[in-house]
Amino acid sequence: MSRKESKSRVDIYAKITDRIVADLEKGVRPWVQPWRPGNTTGRITRPLRHNGLPYQGINTLLLWSEAAARAFVSPTWMTFKQSVELGGHVRKGETGSMVVYASRFTRTETDAKGEEVERGIPFLKAYTVFCADQIEGLPAHYYAAPVPVAEPVQRIEHADRFFDNTGAVVRYGGNKAYYSPVSDHVQLPAPEFFRDMASFVAIRAHETLHWTAAPHRLNRDLSRYHKDRTDRAREEMLVEFGAAMICADLGIVPELEPRPDHAAYIQSWAAVLRSDKRAIFQAAAHAQRAVNYLHELQPQAAQVVEAA
Repeated sequence: MSRKESKSRVDIYAKITDRIVADLEKGVRPWVQPWRPGNTTGRITRPLRHNGLPYQGINTLLLWSEAAARAFVSPTWMTFKQSVELGGHVRKGETGSMVVYASRFTRTETDAKGEEVERGIPFLKAYTVFCADQIEGLPAHYYAAPVPVAEPVQRIEHADRFFDNTGAVVRYGGNKAYYSPVSDHVQLPAPEFFRDMASFVAIRAHETLHWTAAPHRLNRDLSRYHKDRTDRAREEMLVEFGAAMICADLGIVPELEPRPDHAAYIQSWAAVLRSDKRAIFQAAAHAQRAVNYLHELQPQAAQVVEAA
């Protein structure tokens, strides 16, 4: 890889990280913006490719943030070429949004013994996509249409089944929500103490994602969680993003009122991202892995959980 290509790769990490830091410094969590009132689709979903498959990892966060900032309604995104192949055309004057493709190339190096070895080098490639809202002439199903919002009880039952299927032990009581690595259980206040059931499900998602860190599950090291502010910030950023993804997958729309500890968390996240341009990519990748793990524990793991 040339020096120019290497610099371009670093610039992609820096560009995306700087953008997210700017949001955090304003007190905004980009992964929750699309949940503000006014989303006329009546439901929440992951950003979708032109073929209906959901985007993964950091691209989920990037496109959610774009949709919120630009008031897009349709969840579907595609390249200019894909829009043409589908019979549509991007409206004049529209600007695209950046997503990234992760891959690796192989480089031959000489090791300490003088022998040639091949080493895989990961890299990111950026490309541009457009929301269906920016494209005319697509088949009708690419455009978001108002749909009935499910009754709260239905949403709760759907979410309860999802979390119950994971096998995570939940104990109710007290006024704090947390995951205990020692006893391997999730502690939650009783549901009736929450402002609404959507908020209850969002908190359960958050703590269940901490639960995935156990050594016999995904083996994320939480040993320094209470000792190191940076380690704690990385884990909280991971589960916040993962909880947003789970809520989207389940069609849950929690209120935006932040928990008392969110202001401190946002400051710590911004500090981590300023010092490490790849931290958000790592958090998104680990969040995606944890979300996938919870989906794989469902009875029909091969099917994507439908939004309520």
